Parts: sequence; C-alpha cells; structure tokens
Amino acid sequence: MTLKTSMTSMKKTLVLIAAAAGLALSTPAMAAGGEGHALRDGGFSFDGPFGAFHQGQLQRGYKVYREVCASCHSMDLMHFRTLAEPGGPFYDSHQASPAENRFVRALSKEFQIPDIDTETGEPIMRDGTPADRFPHPYPNATAAAAANGGAAPPDLSVMAKARHGGANYIYSLLTGYKAPPAGLQMRPGQNYNEYMAGDLSPFWTGDADHVPPGGFIAMPDPLRAGQVTYDDGTVASVDQMAKDVAAYIAWASDPKQVQRKQTGVGVLIFLFLFAGVTYLSYRRIWKGVAH
Repeated sequence: MTLKTSMTSMKKTLVLIAAAAGLALSTPAMAAGGEGHALRDGGFSFDGPFGAFHQGQLQRGYKVYREVCASCHSMDLMHFRTLAEPGGPFYDSHQASPAENRFVRALSKEFQIPDIDTETGEPIMRDGTPADRFPHPYPNATAAAAANGGAAPPDLSVMAKARHGGANYIYSLLTGYKAPPAGLQMRPGQNYNEYMAGDLSPFWTGDADHVPPGGFIAMPDPLRAGQVTYDDGTVASVDQMAKDVAAYIAWASDPKQVQRKQTGVGVLIFLFLFAGVTYLSYRRIWKGVAH
C-alpha cells in the first residue's frame, strides 16, 4: 500500500470518527428509568475537552456533602489530603504539600477517627488528619441498611462514573423529586423521582400508553432551600445546592480529570507537529523519485 493510499484511508477514518463523535454529542442523555426523559443539563464548567472545575463551586459542593449527604453516604475512597491536590476545592498554590494545607488540616480535625492505641492496644477515637480517609457514617453495611429501611445508602466516591450521565444524572436526580402522579401505586418508604431508574408499568393503573417516567427511590428528598449557608454569599436554592454537590461528586470521582485533559491536548499537539515533520521528511527524501 502506498503512502498516498494510506493517508487517504486515514482521512476517511478520521471523518467517520468525527461524525460519530458529533452524533454522540448531539444526542441528549436519557435517564435510566425514564424512556425519552432527557437529563437536565447542569451547564458544568468541566464539561468538554477543555473544561475545568470551578474551585468556588467545589467548595460549595463539599459543604453540601459535609452538612447534608455525609450523614448517610460515605466516600470511602477519598482522603482529606485529596481536597488540596491541584484542581481540588481547597488547593492553595502556596501550600508546601496537600497534607500541609491549612484548610484540610482544619477540616480533617473536625472528625473523630476510630484507631488503636499503640501502647495499650485498646480502641480509641482521635482527631482526623489529612492522611485519613473520610469516615464512614455507619460502623458496617448492616447498620447502614437497618438505619435506612433496609437499603444501605450507596458510597459516593465514584458515583459520577458509576451512573450514565455523570454529574448531570446526579443533578437531575436531586431535583427530580415530584408528587407521585395519580394512578401510581406506591408503598410506604418509597418516593417518586422522575430520573430514578426503574419500570413503573407494574404499578401504574392509568393509561398504559402514558406510563410516567422515572422510578421509586428509598431516599427522601434531601434538599431544602436555605439548608446550608454558603461562605461566598451564594443563595442556597435547591437547584444551586444540587448543581454544586453534583460538581463536587464528579470531581471526587475523577480528581485528575483536568490534568488528563491538559495532557491529552499536549499529546495531540505533539502528534500533529510530528506528523507534519514526518510528511516534510518524506517529501524531501523521496523528492524526484517516481513511486
């Protein structure tokens, strides 16, 4: 195969990939539990190949998680020091290291961490340090399920990656609580949410062609207007809190996301320049040679 033929094939492949990517971007994300029910678009700053997290939003999102979500939902894979890594909610360019960040040291100290006394071997509770993981709200999964009607609250460490739609799914779910439509049979402890995964047709007594989207969720609506007080003066509406905590969970699910994007752009620039040098070298070496 000649170089000309190879380059033509490569161009066709790139065109097909670009077309597929454009189709994927133009198709609205659908909630797992609602056919044709598009997820709400949070307009997050970190969307797209050049997007980045907004530190102020991450700080607000952490506050919502800490004061609202952390009482039930764990983040077992998160360490306090991660909050101060580059791109994180409490990163400070003047810090010696994430573990020495003054905000993280103060935040971690608010928690009591179970440990073992190195001298007596007895269980103790001590102040948290930046090296500690986020403490679990329950001693074990059985206790978590018992305290929540038999359904243990899921860990949120990688929730944005575990759900189709990522941050938009979390944002939609938190703002998707509605009064159940007339004709929908519900049991005690169930809540109706437009974006929760599920099939409501077995519980729907209305028109079979108009089954409501969404599903049942055990967690009651966790957000109320003014539930937290933002340090930056932002009004804590339900929509704002849902958007902020969704952004924070998205960051926690992939703290290196922005660095990967920046690396990817650098690699693409390098490959583009390398391809140009390779092509020019080819033209110079085979100049005047028929092939």
